[in-house]
Amino acid sequence: MPAKVILTITEGTLKGQKFIFDSRTTCIIGRAKDCNPQLPDDETHKTISRYHCLLDINPPDIRIRDFGSKNGTYINDTKIGQREPDQTPEEGAKLTFSEYDLQTGDEIKLGNTVFAVSVEVNPESINIPNFFPPTIDVKQNPTQPPNLLEIIKRWLGLAESGNSNLKAIKSYSLIKLLGKGGFGEVYLAQHNHSGRFVALKLMLPENAAKEDAIQRFLREMDNTKALQHPNVVQLMDYGFYEGIFFFTMDYCSGGSVWDLMQQQGGRLSIDIALPIILQVLNGLEYTHNAEIPYVKFGDGSFGKGRGLVHRDLKPGNIFLSYSDGKLTAKIGDYGLAKAFDQAGLSGQTMSGTKAGTPVFMPRQQVINFKYAKPEVDIWATAACLYFMLTGTFPRNFVGSDPFLAVLQTNAVPIRDRDASIPEQLAQLIDQALVDKPEIHFKSAAGFKQALLSVL
Repeated sequence: MPAKVILTITEGTLKGQKFIFDSRTTCIIGRAKDCNPQLPDDETHKTISRYHCLLDINPPDIRIRDFGSKNGTYINDTKIGQREPDQTPEEGAKLTFSEYDLQTGDEIKLGNTVFAVSVEVNPESINIPNFFPPTIDVKQNPTQPPNLLEIIKRWLGLAESGNSNLKAIKSYSLIKLLGKGGFGEVYLAQHNHSGRFVALKLMLPENAAKEDAIQRFLREMDNTKALQHPNVVQLMDYGFYEGIFFFTMDYCSGGSVWDLMQQQGGRLSIDIALPIILQVLNGLEYTHNAEIPYVKFGDGSFGKGRGLVHRDLKPGNIFLSYSDGKLTAKIGDYGLAKAFDQAGLSGQTMSGTKAGTPVFMPRQQVINFKYAKPEVDIWATAACLYFMLTGTFPRNFVGSDPFLAVLQTNAVPIRDRDASIPEQLAQLIDQALVDKPEIHFKSAAGFKQALLSVL
């Protein structure tokens, strides 16, 4: 039985209603029709905003984020973002942000409506596998993260000596560090016999990983490994050893679209940006329809299915490689960060400050992350094209909660950012960024054909 988060209305006109969440999702509480849980849009609930607060749920974890509502969100009778009552700064009280991590027994109060929070956890899921001592240097400050460079160097030696757990990185040599992120590090490595270069990525869970989380994540990696297309970064192999996940994947020598934009002064010309986006759409058309080995069905069983949604497409994970003067764009991080997060390994929520702002995210993805469809990737692709051509995000985010901005505002017409963009192309990009009441383009093939028609 998976962990569950249960919200029960204990006070108000909807008393007795329950809302049960057993997988990763986001949802909005408010009076608007697309909220879930939706509260009545009547006089009794007038103190509750149309979009009042966001629930970011990854059972057993649940975080609530207030949208700066006039009448506030109260947790256990304390308003989020306020000092504890009867305390002053001199007494050590701290101002909290507008987010709060909830647990069993907490109460959420919005106007006259009260939700009781209950978290159910399967006892079998809390077993923690052994973490082998060599991962951590006993002389190291325990508050500091492990030295991943030294760990991977030692692993490469163990792999050559026959350790079967490390066969994915056998016969590789490190060349240099390519980058660091919130979850780990990426190195350039070269196969000793073939000379092939790969990106070798290490991802470190925020906390000791639970066995079911490890298996869930590795199962998702099987889905990602099944993706084989010239416009998708190929995940070649992966493993888990001493509490750390490691992967080998395509190395893209041209860096990312974000890197290219910085080299080109902050934006790209149409003749550079459009070929990249057309290749991204080729990759999405494939991944949205590809056969994948593990899909979870309603009865909890697994079987073959079709299509994976990226959900985090942005210039930073569109990678570039060059061969014989030809540029190839590849979609990176396909399912990796998402699966890491959904397995509860990241220690983060979508709304957390580390996760950044949803600048390439349509409103449908904020309202219900769990049921995001392929069309959210199409919207994000259009948002990437907008950003590549103008150097600015489609929406204005200054001065408001970024998630609320996604819910309440539309994309700024692209010619308002740059009047030199051809009118037909501008109209098409604006059309692709419509997300209310629904996203205009439902498929990568449809958006690609529309782009080709205006070239």
